[in-house]
Amino acid sequence: MALIVQKYGGSSVADAERIKGVARRIAQAKAHGDRVVVVVSAMGDTTDRLVKLAYQISPQPSSRELDILLSTGEIVSSTLLAVALRDMGYAAISLSGAQAGIQTNAAHRRARIMKVESRRVVEELERGNIVIVAGFQGITGEMDITTLGRGGSDTTAVALAASLGAEVCQIYTDVDGVYTADPRLVPEAHRLAEISYDEMLELASYGAKVIHPRAVELGELYNIPLRVASSFAQGSGTLIHGGGSMGASGMEVRNKVRGITHNLNVAKITIVGVPDQPGIAATIFQSLAQAGISVDTIVQNASINNITDLTFTVAKGDLEEAMPVIEPIARSVKARQWVSDSRLGEVSIVGTGMQNTPGYAAKMFEVLSRRGINIQLITTSEIRITCIIDDARVKEAVRALHQAFEIEMG
Repeated sequence: MALIVQKYGGSSVADAERIKGVARRIAQAKAHGDRVVVVVSAMGDTTDRLVKLAYQISPQPSSRELDILLSTGEIVSSTLLAVALRDMGYAAISLSGAQAGIQTNAAHRRARIMKVESRRVVEELERGNIVIVAGFQGITGEMDITTLGRGGSDTTAVALAASLGAEVCQIYTDVDGVYTADPRLVPEAHRLAEISYDEMLELASYGAKVIHPRAVELGELYNIPLRVASSFAQGSGTLIHGGGSMGASGMEVRNKVRGITHNLNVAKITIVGVPDQPGIAATIFQSLAQAGISVDTIVQNASINNITDLTFTVAKGDLEEAMPVIEPIARSVKARQWVSDSRLGEVSIVGTGMQNTPGYAAKMFEVLSRRGINIQLITTSEIRITCIIDDARVKEAVRALHQAFEIEMG
């Protein structure tokens, strides 16, 4: 008897009929003899509506109170799903994140899971129940409700799967798997049958929205296979796993690019005329970290007369908060100016083996150059090359790169 964890996103449980459809899918797994734990997101756009409501009441609602408010969305969907299953004749019980043992730190709105004490979940499974857990939430040691931030239900599902020793964690969403590019931009993009954790982590971190990077990280850490599939149709979806991605041509696959991903949520900050001396960069980035602002690409120009320029990127939504953090530091070191640009996006090619095979970066740059697309910044990893460009050209760049690299099915 296998133990599986299933996760259903907000679009999958957006209304009563869809909740009933999800219940039927869960019932199929139970009928096969599996023990089933289900994690659900809030219905449709419930979380957005609750946030909007809070800000209509106060321009600065307390993060603690917001977490309690937002956690109710998943409570609603989990209880309704349990009601649907019980109406079909299946034993089912809903649990909040706290009841399921999701223990977090106290960083409201962006909490991190410290551990999962899954005793209650195991007990309910032993009683024969299908266990429905409210995703996106947990509880601190002081018994305060927290939420996990964007993609929190994905993270909840994989954390539970790891704690329970599940055979697989199935992520059901409104798409039928991981594609070689966003099919809304590239009609000829195709679904990948499988992909490695490392490749999926890069795709997810740089724009692919089918699964959150934190969930992929947990899956890799605990070696939990993840399967992304559609909740609206039958299909095998895409398996995310620890083995190398083979691609359609097998071990000697000629084209190592597995996917093209893009992200329009990019802003750039440049501090001009920074003294090139120890400690300044540390002060800047420590201050941003303390403000809860994540930094991605960092570029420091070569020093001339002990003066340099420092450029880095943040999410567009963090730019307004980041500039007041930067300003006093820039003034204190007598930087000439500090400027920002929020009209940027990034496009990436991802695939294991690119680093050891010449020509991929050159081809990417050539494709963009032929179309007159200027590259402002470049960042790389062992399996990814990312170019930061004008946001108005990102969609064109994705289409051109997908066509140029002729990504195979696999």
